[in-house]
Parts: sequence; C-alpha cells; structure tokens
Amino acid sequence: MSKFENTKLEDFKGVWVFCEQREGKLMPTDLELLSEGRKLADELGEELCGLLLGDKVTDLAGELGQYGADKIFVCNDPRLAVYTTDAYTKVLCDVVEEKKPEILIFGATNIGRDLAPRCAARLHTGLTADCTHLDIDVPAYVDFLEKNSTLAPDRIANMKKATVKVMGQDHDVSRDLKMTRPAFGGHLMASIICPRFRPCMATVRPGVMKMAEPNPARAAACQVIELPVELSDRDLRTKVREVVKESKKLADLIGADVVVSVGRGISKDVEKGIALAQELADVLGGVLGGSRAVIDSGWLSADHQVGQTGKTVHPKLYIALGISGAIQHKAGMQDSEHIVAVNKNSQAPIFEIADYGICGDLFQVVPMLIEEIKAAQASKLA
Repeated sequence: MSKFENTKLEDFKGVWVFCEQREGKLMPTDLELLSEGRKLADELGEELCGLLLGDKVTDLAGELGQYGADKIFVCNDPRLAVYTTDAYTKVLCDVVEEKKPEILIFGATNIGRDLAPRCAARLHTGLTADCTHLDIDVPAYVDFLEKNSTLAPDRIANMKKATVKVMGQDHDVSRDLKMTRPAFGGHLMASIICPRFRPCMATVRPGVMKMAEPNPARAAACQVIELPVELSDRDLRTKVREVVKESKKLADLIGADVVVSVGRGISKDVEKGIALAQELADVLGGVLGGSRAVIDSGWLSADHQVGQTGKTVHPKLYIALGISGAIQHKAGMQDSEHIVAVNKNSQAPIFEIADYGICGDLFQVVPMLIEEIKAAQASKLA
C-alpha cells in the first residue's frame, strides 16, 4: 500500500457511504445513510457517492441512485461475494487511497462494526462508532443542541462561533462532521469531530436516519462506475467455507409499523405484563419492545430494546406501557408518528412527547384497550 497522506485535508472531497449487500440484496441501512448523506453533501457543496462491494452486484446500483447518490462505485470480484474482513478491508482502503473521500459513513451493522474500525486503523484516521446524529451545518447543530441537550444556554451560544481549540490552535469546525453518540452507557451524549485527519469516519445506528422517498429521476442521473479490484489469495487469511443462518427469530423493531414497549411498570407481575403487551401488539399487528430497565433485568432479550443503547424506531404507532420516559428511551422513539403512553405517574416525562396519554395502571388499562380494539376490528368485518 502506497503512502497515504491523510493530513492534507484539501485533497479530500465528497461524502461517501459504504453500501452493504448480503446475498445480492441491499440492506435498508444503505438507503437511510444515502438519504442522510445527501443532506451532508449538500451542506458541503460536494458529491454524494456510494461504494458497493460484492460479486456481480452492479445491477443493485440503480436502486441506490434513487436515494440521492451522484455516483456509485462498484467493486466486483468472486472473493467479495461473501463478507470477509481481509478482502473488504483491502479493497475499500485501496479505493479510499485513490479517490480520497472527505467523509465515509458505515451502518453500525455486524459487518459495519467489524469493517469500519479495521479500515480506520489501516488508514490512520478517526472513527466515531454507533452515531445517532450527524451534522455539518453549524446553525443546524446548534438547533439540535437546543432541542436535545441539557447544556447551559451560554455554552450552546459559544457553539455558534464555530471555533474550537485543537492542539492549542483555533480551528474552524464549519466544515467538520459533528458526530453525536451515546457515552457512559447512554447517560451522556458526546459530540465528536475529527479535525486533523481524513477521511472522517463514522458508523451510524440502523433506523436512526430517516429514509427519503425514492426518486427515479435521481437514479437516471446517477453514474455507475466499476472499479478494478486488486485482490489475491495472499491477501486473504481466512476463507468462508459455509454460511449457517441462525434460526432464532429476532424482534424486527426497525421495520415495524406498530411497536408496543414495556418498562419497569410491569415489575409487580412481569409475566402478565409482557403477556398483555404481546397480546396488544398482536391485535395491532405490531412488535413487542422494551426499555433498557426491562432488558437489563432479563425480562426480555436485547433484540427488543428501544433507546439510545438499543434500537431507534420510527413506527406509525408507538405504545409505551409503564415507561417513565428517560431521555435515553425518548431518543430512540420520539420521532414515531403517533405516541400513546400509559403510566400511573401523571408527571412521567413520557407524557411530554405523547400524543395521547393515559394516567392509570397498565394492568387495568391494557385489557380494556385490547377489548376495544378487537370490538372495532370485528365491527369492520361485520
């Protein structure tokens, strides 16, 4: 690998998204990140590019173009058909060294969480993992802080100056990517910049960014460029002999239109509380979720967790049962189209963001809700 000068910031241009595919199918995270990348690229006045690795995956590029990409770079090779760390790292780093993107974003999937840090180490640049918010525009970032942080107003006002100290010198952050992620187990939110090295790299939690509406005109204008792949068997220290899929069914919170979540309020009868929530989710065609307290207590498995340290969801309907509404949980569901909260405490923070609030015991309220929903459904069929 040739010497890579990653401190000459002026040489790096464009916002890039690593587009993950599995068995020839794109991941929903790709479309979310391209939608967000379009916003970031527009703020920088740069191109948005996607990078797609695989074998015979060029046909997938058209779908990616609908979500705002100006260019899709495709690397095809039989040794890229199934993900391996060695092969993908070698090819991706070769492309980055040649094209020099300013920003490179990955989904915080199993593959993204493995690939991004390996590439960042090889490229000698910074990586912010598991981001929940991205900004470049300083006024937009300040607006985000005003709405979502507990910083004092004078400290937020200082952010408007767009200048910070880096290595003892004033540094203009107006073109830096501001990457926000949970820290200290989700009790704090940290905003991080990478002022001295490029590309600036981040992994973004699936489901956090809103997917734009597909635009066929964008797809027609998007350039698809196939790049040569320099990859030999000597570059591969591991080989995939067989892929065995786990049969365990996980909760698909991100793709659900209805999510019914339970919190610490079910503690007086955990089994009954979960059963009621599951029944309510079933009659609504939804999925069961839970707060961090429920998952930490072992009442539900981790794939059910909603919040900063769990999954971020945007369902059409979110029902919170016995959830107080800590900021970590609200950050994972507050953008739902409609929020219904049931809690015995009339001062619970969840009511601040709920469209409909019911102050009462969930063990009494939920059976009544189920009965009314079933009656309404029966009347429609009659």
